[in-house]
Amino acid sequence: MATPVAHLARRLASGLRAAATVGDAAVVDHTRLVAARALAEAMPDLLVEARRVAATVAAGWHGRRRAGSGEAFWQYRPLVGGEPATAIDWRRSARDDQLYVREREWEAAHTVWLAPDLSPSMDWRSDLAPVTKRDRAVVLTLALADLLARAGERIGMPGVMRPITHRRAAERLAAALAAHPERLSLPLPGAVDRFSELVLIGDFLDDFDPLETRLSALAASGARLHLARIVDPAEATLPFVGHLEFRDPESGEIVRVPRTESLKQAWSARWAAHAGGLADLARRGGWTLVTHATDRAPVEAALALSASLGGEHHAPPWAATPGGPR
Repeated sequence: MATPVAHLARRLASGLRAAATVGDAAVVDHTRLVAARALAEAMPDLLVEARRVAATVAAGWHGRRRAGSGEAFWQYRPLVGGEPATAIDWRRSARDDQLYVREREWEAAHTVWLAPDLSPSMDWRSDLAPVTKRDRAVVLTLALADLLARAGERIGMPGVMRPITHRRAAERLAAALAAHPERLSLPLPGAVDRFSELVLIGDFLDDFDPLETRLSALAASGARLHLARIVDPAEATLPFVGHLEFRDPESGEIVRVPRTESLKQAWSARWAAHAGGLADLARRGGWTLVTHATDRAPVEAALALSASLGGEHHAPPWAATPGGPR
């Protein structure tokens, strides 16, 4: 009997062949084909790791359960002044000196869009990290998909897969990712729905002004933003010495530096400024921002993201308190 991973590998290979031919004409872009093949070959292992991460997080995760309209019992809570007497659960209250209200669990499924940056610049790692930024972004994406599927949420990926509610959503998302190797670093604003949540996973190393414009446009579409900033430890510290060539994997531009160590101070200042600007932008927009280095365990970032997705501040819009958002 074929294992689920072997089955997925066959599906990915099939999707890759479909993406590599257009009307029996071979795709001439060899670089993109090699990148697509590498992603397809790595996807089964990344899915296994993602499920391991999701299982670790799920052991201590309360998910997105909260009080609201539904049929399943949620919890008892003390009666609050001003609530009608009809809300009291008299049977529970009879066992104590306090009056209690019986709450039901909110059962409305929510739409969560997962958008990893799979552009060529993400397919890189230094000697200080065990994985590329691309692979870590994929693992976090699939781990979140697995966690959210367990909570009964609708999961989609802009331009790749429409939102679905399915217990094997992570596997379906993995197959869809491998079949769509060409990805924008950020989705287009019209690709996400209002009142949904959008998880963006990438390095966000674009020039800051265009990045701010694009993120603000996504937020203006009505979605709640969650940013997972993936960094390689060498990007933050620039631990290189001597003559180096820096090549832009997307434009092919090359910058030659005769003494790399002489740039360290200026590099550190610019790196801190970019990180600070992104943090300030997230703070002003009320977005989640999680920074994760690829030499750290992926479960750390998954825990932080799952907490932001499951927190009370992401209750449905009608549940806002009179005091405003928290």
